[in-house]
Amino acid sequence: MTASTRAEVCVVACAEAWRGDGEILASPIGLVPTVGARLARATFSPDLLLTDGEASLGVGTWPVGEPPAQVEGVLPFRQIFELIWSGRRHVMMGPGQIDRYGNVNISAIGDFHRPKVALLGVRGAPGNTVSHPCSYWVPRHSRRIFVERVDLVCGIGYDRAAAAGPSASRYHQLRRVVSNLGVFDFPGPDHRMRLVSVHPGATVDQIREATGFDLQVDADVPQTRLPTPAELRLIRTVIDPAGHRDAEVPR
Repeated sequence: MTASTRAEVCVVACAEAWRGDGEILASPIGLVPTVGARLARATFSPDLLLTDGEASLGVGTWPVGEPPAQVEGVLPFRQIFELIWSGRRHVMMGPGQIDRYGNVNISAIGDFHRPKVALLGVRGAPGNTVSHPCSYWVPRHSRRIFVERVDLVCGIGYDRAAAAGPSASRYHQLRRVVSNLGVFDFPGPDHRMRLVSVHPGATVDQIREATGFDLQVDADVPQTRLPTPAELRLIRTVIDPAGHRDAEVPR
């Protein structure tokens, strides 16, 4: 089997965010996170619940862009809130901006009343980030996304959750940030973003240069793990046989 691509390394890094989550709803947003969530359930997290992107819970592993061959349940929109409030969900969102503490902007770049760029809107980000685990996927790592200070706080970071008190911090957990260059988390007492691993072909210096704040970088940063042959087979022949992942992270 040919060597893994950068997109396939990112798929596995996203999948790892759901490792050990048990029977909860995995909510991937974006192509690579979707492939990653399906890979996680097909391998090391078999209890995950996955939707078809609408209101059905799919059985087994099915290709992106197609409906599941079998449905095991219905998950209408109103029931999503029960999962959110009970903490039985782990979403992977795509930030327009993210800072060193994990505060995220998905609404507007620039002045909120006269934005340079209008994005999705605040949507469910505040409730997501204070109710259940959240992770983030950034397909193009740059200083425009990894910023010193976000223009508008939508998803709550560790500093703001701590300042707000137990009502915000009790269930607050930012699990992982995965970009096309590396993997990041928020360890330690101050929860500053740390570089966990570097994707093959990228470097620590490249990641630092593409980040608009000082990352926590340990003395020895490992390489992000490569997909196993079994994982590559699932990605290439079952989950994404059309190769859509390469459009999100080019070869």
